[in-house]
Amino acid sequence: MPANKRPRRLNYAVNKKGPKWGTKVANAISHYIKLKKRMEFEWETKWLQNAMEIVSDKLNKYSINVEKI
Repeated sequence: MPANKRPRRLNYAVNKKGPKWGTKVANAISHYIKLKKRMEFEWETKWLQNAMEIVSDKLNKYSINVEKI
């Protein structure tokens, strides 16, 4: 990577700044709930672990407590 480029992290949506209103928050919450149900059904696969990590990063960005969901 050239020296003048700043590195991009894993997920574009987590790194982008934006308003906390709109459907972003609702979509992140519903995605977390769906992944939680899927983990109970399929158990923990590597794909589900990675998806949960990305969703939990989004929820932390939006200042949403995961324990209350």
